[in-house]
Amino acid sequence: MPRLVVRPHFIMDRDDRKRNKNIGKNFMCRLQCMFSHSSSSERLTLEDTQQWSQSLERLLDSKYGLAAFRNFLKSEYSDENIEFWLTCEDYKKIKSSFRMASKAKKIYEQFVKAESPKEINIDYHTREQIKRSVKSPTVHCFDDAQKIVYGLMERDSYPRFLRSDVYRTLLENLSADATKG
Repeated sequence: MPRLVVRPHFIMDRDDRKRNKNIGKNFMCRLQCMFSHSSSSERLTLEDTQQWSQSLERLLDSKYGLAAFRNFLKSEYSDENIEFWLTCEDYKKIKSSFRMASKAKKIYEQFVKAESPKEINIDYHTREQIKRSVKSPTVHCFDDAQKIVYGLMERDSYPRFLRSDVYRTLLENLSADATKG
């Protein structure tokens, strides 16, 4: 009687593909549910998702892309850079000098100060410059740090996101949906 040989790596490969496919579909559903209050014409599309790979700027300009990138970074426990960058973008919109001063101190305490809860990776000189400028903040007091953080994301986190199973599976699922009609 012939013996049955089980090849666990084959089963694992098939299971991994199935799990990745499900992860991509679940992620796609979560993204669309996050924005379900939007008009139905603003659905996540293959074309939009493919454009995310053109530049970090394109990714961040897309509400779905930004949400996907943030979720990816959270899954890697490295979301401090995107959170800092987004917080700075909001900070730049503040008109009231009182609110600006208050927000600048919060940003410094949360992201810039050494040993802060979400400390960003910036050089000592930039950190010290911000420490001084927060005492009488302007719209531009975080610009240098924001540029550094953007560069870090562009060189490190963004390429990892594009290579991630979640992004690749999301593309595959949208592509399969597009060919189905």
